[in-house]
Amino acid sequence: MSSAESRLAGDRHDDQALVVRQARPADVRAIFDLVRHYTADRTLIDKELITYFEAVQEFVVAERTAGDGAAHMVGCGALHVLWDDIAEVRTLAVHPSARGTGVGHRLLETLVGRARGLGLRRVFCLTFEVDFFARHGFAPIEGTPVGTDVYDQMLRSHDDGVAEFLDLARVKPNTLGNTRMLLEL
Repeated sequence: MSSAESRLAGDRHDDQALVVRQARPADVRAIFDLVRHYTADRTLIDKELITYFEAVQEFVVAERTAGDGAAHMVGCGALHVLWDDIAEVRTLAVHPSARGTGVGHRLLETLVGRARGLGLRRVFCLTFEVDFFARHGFAPIEGTPVGTDVYDQMLRSHDDGVAEFLDLARVKPNTLGNTRMLLEL
């Protein structure tokens, strides 16, 4: 197993091992299909396929490997660096059939580990899954957790996720009902 992969001991589901690894371009269509389970109800934002290809290096995927050796993607998540001390967990999704089996926990644990490895001090998320993130140390916040100088720089971004982070009016329909949460590392 490569260093980019981690076999997560003790996490079993029907004799299938869970592996979290770096996403590859060949995974993007499966990520896109997985996220579609959550775009109809607006839990996750519907994005174009090209957006996932452009951000593939930010993603990790979770796979369950059956006894016959076939691996099936059961989750994904991304860590998007926003500034020199903060990143955002994005597009954390678990296949409906794998919810409640620890997949989301392992993905989030991996993404937070990446943030630590990058020397970041904070991780942000915008979520409907408040209890899940709270169990992992995230706390609800008000406003945008950056100073005005950083805010002004971030306004120049064309990324809709950054616009959501900044709580700009043009993305309000995407963020209604979501809770802004922050984890201090």
